[in-house]
Amino acid sequence: MNPSALTQQDLDHFVASVRRYFSVCTPHEPQITSAYLGGSDMQTHEFTGAVSFTGKFEGHVMVSTTAALLRELLLLQMERDLSDGNLLDAVGEISNTLAGNARKHFGSGLDISVPLKLHGRQGLTARMRAQPYVITLNWNRHPALVCVDLVKR
Repeated sequence: MNPSALTQQDLDHFVASVRRYFSVCTPHEPQITSAYLGGSDMQTHEFTGAVSFTGKFEGHVMVSTTAALLRELLLLQMERDLSDGNLLDAVGEISNTLAGNARKHFGSGLDISVPLKLHGRQGLTARMRAQPYVITLNWNRHPALVCVDLVKR
């Protein structure tokens, strides 16, 4: 096994973290539809949040989802502002929460950036290595994906 690669336990942590996020924030549990090694053809959704990591690990964690999913999340939180700016903040918050959970898992030697938030299908595949770990899911009928692209330094 490549010593810089994430372990199965590390990858399982990200799947559990995604489940926990939706279970805590909403009454609906997400359905994980797949977890696989992605490629350069990975398609993002219209709202994407990404956090970069440095220190003990280097890389990114990206969350990409639809406006419909983000609107439902905001409505469940009693938020009435469903503007694109607020949807960007919501996807940034999800990516930041997953990054914070990663920091708890990997330890304090992991530095995380402020979330980068994108609207549109620009995607972040140019930042990803050849085979990032991709988790696809449906939450309340809405698709999303989490891309984990981390290596140990």
